[in-house]
Amino acid sequence: MAVKIYGSAAEAVADIPDEASLAVGGFGLCGIPNELIGALADRGVSGLEVFSNNCGVDDWGLGILLSAGQIRRVTASYVGENKEFARQYLSGELEVELTPQGTLAERLRAGGAGIPAFYTPAGVGTPISEGGLPWRYNSDGSVAIASPPKEIREFRGRSYVLEESIVADFALVHAEIGDTLGNLVFDKTALNFNPLAAMAGRTTIVQVEKLVQPGELDPSQVHLPGVFVQRLVHTGPQEKRIEKRTVSA
Repeated sequence: MAVKIYGSAAEAVADIPDEASLAVGGFGLCGIPNELIGALADRGVSGLEVFSNNCGVDDWGLGILLSAGQIRRVTASYVGENKEFARQYLSGELEVELTPQGTLAERLRAGGAGIPAFYTPAGVGTPISEGGLPWRYNSDGSVAIASPPKEIREFRGRSYVLEESIVADFALVHAEIGDTLGNLVFDKTALNFNPLAAMAGRTTIVQVEKLVQPGELDPSQVHLPGVFVQRLVHTGPQEKRIEKRTVSA
C-alpha cells in the first residue's frame, strides 16, 4: 500500500471515528505523537479504546484525551504520574487493563506479525493469569468488571500463560525521521514502543520531525520499514517535555 503524505495532523486523523481502538507509541513522555493526539482531541471523538505503555500526564499526551472524557478503555503497563487516570479508574469512569510491560510490548509486536497469541511466563501464579484484576469499578468502590482467568500450559516443566496479541484500528506514532515511503528512524527512548504500536495498527499514522526523500536514509539505520505505515505528516521539531524534573540545589 502506498504511503500518503498529509498536510496536517488534523487531516491525517480526520476519519478516526468514535469508539475506535488506538495503539499509541511513546514511553512516558518520550516520543509521544503529541500533534496527532492534539488533533484527535480537537475533533472531540469519544469512546476510544487505547493501547499504550501509559496515558501521559494530566495536561500532555494521552492525558489530554483522558481529561476530556474521550477515552473509554485503556490497556497499559502503569498509571504513571497521571492523577486523572487514577481518579477515573478508581471512580468507575474508566476501564483499565493493567498488564506487564514486556507482555504489552510483545502483544503489540505479535499483532503486527500476524501471531494471534503466545505463551509467556510473566504473570503465572498471579491475578494476571488467575483472573480477578479489577478492570472497572462501580462508583461505590466495588468491582464491576474483573479480568477472566487465562489458559495455562506447561512447556519443558515450566508453566506459561496464554496472552492474546493486539491489533488496533489505528496506530498513532512519532518518529524522528521518515522518508516518503514510510521507512522510519526513531530517537533513543522513543524506539521502545513506537515501532511496536506502528506494527499493531491496521492503519498507521506517523508524525515525523524530519521528512526526507527515498534513498536519503541508510537502509541499515531504518528501525521500521514502510510496509507498516499508511500515512505520514511532517510536524517539525517536537517540544520535549520532562515528566518529573529534579535539579540539584
